[in-house]
Amino acid sequence: MFTKSVLSSVFALLLFSSCFTWANQIETSKPGPIAIALHGGAGTLSPQQFTPERKAQYYAKLSEALEAGYRILQTGADGQEAVVAAIMILENSPLFNAGVGAVYTFDAEHELDASIMHGKTREAGAIAGVKHIKNPILAAQAVMNHSVHVMLSGDGAETFAEQFAIERVDNSHFNTERRLQSLHKAKARIKRQASLNYQHPEKFGTVGVVVLDQLGNLVAGTSTGGMTAKRFGRIGDSPIIGAGTFADNASCAVSATGHGEYFIRYQVASDICKRMTYQNLSLAEAADEVINRVLVDAGGDGGIVAVDAQGNVAMPFNTTGMYRASIDANGVKTVAIFE
Repeated sequence: MFTKSVLSSVFALLLFSSCFTWANQIETSKPGPIAIALHGGAGTLSPQQFTPERKAQYYAKLSEALEAGYRILQTGADGQEAVVAAIMILENSPLFNAGVGAVYTFDAEHELDASIMHGKTREAGAIAGVKHIKNPILAAQAVMNHSVHVMLSGDGAETFAEQFAIERVDNSHFNTERRLQSLHKAKARIKRQASLNYQHPEKFGTVGVVVLDQLGNLVAGTSTGGMTAKRFGRIGDSPIIGAGTFADNASCAVSATGHGEYFIRYQVASDICKRMTYQNLSLAEAADEVINRVLVDAGGDGGIVAVDAQGNVAMPFNTTGMYRASIDANGVKTVAIFE
């Protein structure tokens, strides 16, 4: 027979064990840190080009996209939701080379590319050379979540997107007078140069978002109108996983912007994450090494935004400016172009 004192001791021990388990469950279920970083393109920008009003426009739109994505992360939603929502805001703004405001091809049309990658599963989706999808990032997300393939292009990508009621528009929806004038200037320079390989100053322009969500997932997405006066179905790095977009929960998420041919050849986005994995570099060290040494030595221009599993943010660029914004794991907000 157990005495009352023994039973009391057993009950107290069970109660303590139960309380400890309950407290431990609460502790382990606490949401993790969140972070977000985004870019609106890098290139040969000059402070003299920006009136106070124009600069304020860019800062406002970057902040709008940043805060929209951040609010979604605060709800505990999957990181892809924040990435897509933030990119759509940038795609719908004529300020950036993605969606409305996309640059013109040589034939005065618009061909759009986008990609997204989820660091937990390493699933990815990309579309290239589409002309009638209002928000290309939605089509890329549909490929990631609903297709056995990773990249779809042209008419096939548009047919696939129709299955998910993704909004279609006439190609003229993306027209802006500013980009049309850029096309005229680029074609005049190409004619003077008399070369199909001439590289013009308008070659840069992309938008991208990277996030860390509360569950520790790293997600990256990128969207672009490509290169002004591009020909022959040219595709840059933005829809190419590993070049313009990459995410792996074990290391980092990266979205790139710049001279795409170099980002493809040097697999910039994945290279940064792999240097963290194999060389045990910090995010800042790996990003700086690739952008400011590897690319510079090769003659490539551009930049990236990246976030790691601890919510650290890196946004290096080797051009005169890059539209960018971030909120790191400590809640520190940054919005900048040249600084």
